[in-house]
Amino acid sequence: LEEYGMQDVTSLYNMELMIIFFKIYFVDEHKTFPAGSECTIEDHVIAGNVEEFRKDFISRIWLTYREEFPQIEGSALTTDCGWGCTLRTGQMLLAQGLVLHFLGRAWTWSDALNVENSDSESWTSHTVKKFTASFEASLSGERELKTSAISLKETVGKYSDDNEMRSETYHRKIISWFGDSPLALFGLHQLIEHGKKSGKKAGDWYGPAVVAHILRKAVEEARHPDLQGITIYVAQDCTVYNSDVIDKQSDSRTAGDASDKAVIILVPVRLGGERTNTDYLEFVKGVLSLEYCVGIIGGKPKQSYYFAGFQDDSLIYMDPHYCQSFVDVSRKDFPLETFHCSSPKKMPFRKMDPSCTLGFYCRNVQDFERASEEITKVLRVSSKEKYPLFTFVNGRSRDYDFPCAADSGEELDRLPEGEKQRVKRFSTEEFVLL
Repeated sequence: LEEYGMQDVTSLYNMELMIIFFKIYFVDEHKTFPAGSECTIEDHVIAGNVEEFRKDFISRIWLTYREEFPQIEGSALTTDCGWGCTLRTGQMLLAQGLVLHFLGRAWTWSDALNVENSDSESWTSHTVKKFTASFEASLSGERELKTSAISLKETVGKYSDDNEMRSETYHRKIISWFGDSPLALFGLHQLIEHGKKSGKKAGDWYGPAVVAHILRKAVEEARHPDLQGITIYVAQDCTVYNSDVIDKQSDSRTAGDASDKAVIILVPVRLGGERTNTDYLEFVKGVLSLEYCVGIIGGKPKQSYYFAGFQDDSLIYMDPHYCQSFVDVSRKDFPLETFHCSSPKKMPFRKMDPSCTLGFYCRNVQDFERASEEITKVLRVSSKEKYPLFTFVNGRSRDYDFPCAADSGEELDRLPEGEKQRVKRFSTEEFVLL
């Protein structure tokens, strides 16, 4: 690695590179590595150049506004254009967790580089949004013919072994769980139903903290056999209670299954007051560099983005603000192209809204114990305040449920002094809805 001038991770940040979910890519297209020769530096995977980055990025599951889907119960809405962006970014984070769970971080979609540029501009004008939706609808017949080229029927024959076929089967299955129909486990219809418990309804703005709890309920109530080995934990008042996480991971043991559950840990945080404090830039970079990270539900005011990586002082994100036509994922050969984005975008960190939710995936209890140590290191190094953004503590939390917040004076008095300061400084009620 010395030929690239890399003696430590700090030197990496001074080079022209991009990091996405623990993997490092060089901007220089002429820097190459022998096939299959991924190497590491201080546990970071050096994955390749821009072309490899494109394949990796496009392989992530992209979930956007849709229109003309089945009507949402209790409303007349058949689209989430203009209001559902945070639900979509939450879906993308969960989808990445499921990709790690079933396919692993090394997986990439074999057809990724065949996806055409979607020109997925992030529309901020309502008029332009409506124009885009209308234009998309007018081309729906043409798009269906074009995208159906990437279908199960035509790709089955090209897989060289059972493992590749299994990967494609899970790839499609994961996407189908996010379909825009009432029966899809993590589809918009189901998420809205879970959101009613926090006083939300279709057409409302959803904040990143509320979406974290909605995702938790959706996974907890999913009855699909493939999903019994994974759960979600949401941090409470900027605190991850280690025993609570391990309890959730060990639930399956009572049913006679000796294996631990995987867990997706969601941590709602606030990176400043009215605006994001740029002192947190290194912390966010550190989080996105961890192998356990599954992204950040964030954005800028009134627009939610799914942050997946960074380049220099800019965040790399996937944008849900692109209104596409409904796709019936119950079809065996439904087209995949509109669920993958060929256009990565960047945003300066200083423009980020301070309200966000961080996501981490741990495959088992041992993985969680390692992750808590690694995340704590990032928190410690990047913290310029007396109290870090969030903490891991031993023991269990108090018995309070959705939405969880210690907001009464009586309950605040019971907390340790350090935690009182964290609670005073942070409340999910203060989140700016994206």
